[in-house]
Amino acid sequence: MELKESRRLAAIAVKALEDKLATDISVIEIDQISPLGDYFVIATGRNYNQTDAMVDAVEEAGTKAGFEPDHVEGHKNGNWTLLDYKGVVIHIFDEEARSFYDLDRIWKDGTPVDIEELKKEFFA
Repeated sequence: MELKESRRLAAIAVKALEDKLATDISVIEIDQISPLGDYFVIATGRNYNQTDAMVDAVEEAGTKAGFEPDHVEGHKNGNWTLLDYKGVVIHIFDEEARSFYDLDRIWKDGTPVDIEELKKEFFA
């Protein structure tokens, strides 16, 4: 996936997550430090129902925009779902798992993306 398309998918995911009232959304550009992709999108939900709705919203918005996940992991357990779109890896956590895995700290060498600026690029 080209970087511009990855960036667009990250923006679509952020918007879908916000629509489901996700908290603590962060986007980290990782293309310079990892072959795993271009961006990580990380978000938190308060409970299983919310995280499930967040996953569904991201998948639906991505599909409408022409993106399909290459791999989905953890969707049924509710505390951490990973949606791998090759260029963009989306992590949806409950609060406890987000704190435990602390991906923001682990990937601190990546470049934080201003999500308001990211949304303006694609949803002006």
